[in-house]
Order: sequence, then C-alpha cells, then structure tokens
Amino acid sequence: MNKQELISQVAETSGLGKGDASKAVEAVFDAISASLKKGDEVRLVGFGTFSVSKRKASTGRNPRTGEEMTIKASNQPKFKAGKGLKDSVN
Repeated sequence: MNKQELISQVAETSGLGKGDASKAVEAVFDAISASLKKGDEVRLVGFGTFSVSKRKASTGRNPRTGEEMTIKASNQPKFKAGKGLKDSVN
C-alpha cells in the first residue's frame, strides 16, 4: 500500500472526502515527525511506538575506492510494533 492508497482507504472507511482524508493523513505524519524531531517518543497503544535512536560516528570504506571515510553521528527513526499489530498480522 502506498500513500495514495492509504488516503483512499481512510476516506472510504471514515466517510471523509479524499481531500479531507489527505489532510488528516498528512497531519498525522507531520505530528509524528515533529515529535520525533524534538526527541520525543510517540506511543500508539495497540499499534506501536515511534522513537529516535542515536547512532555514533563510525569509520567505513568507500566501496568503489576502498578508501576509509568517516560516517557522521546521526539520529535514526525507529518503529517497534505493538502487541495488537503483531497479533493482527499473525
């Protein structure tokens, strides 16, 4: 399922128009992104938890030249599925 299919599904399920469903889906994505950017965790009980993981700087190799290079420290988004989501898939 891609984003447009998700919007269509939300519109169909909720009875909203596609424009309103699009705004709702975008608002959810924006709210999750903003919380993660602040370093907060987003917990959706029964669905899962979005969080930010800090990765340390490391040394890697350029695959083309074999030359060593430094990989900067960064923040990575993580998602851990909740029990309800796991149960619905199995």
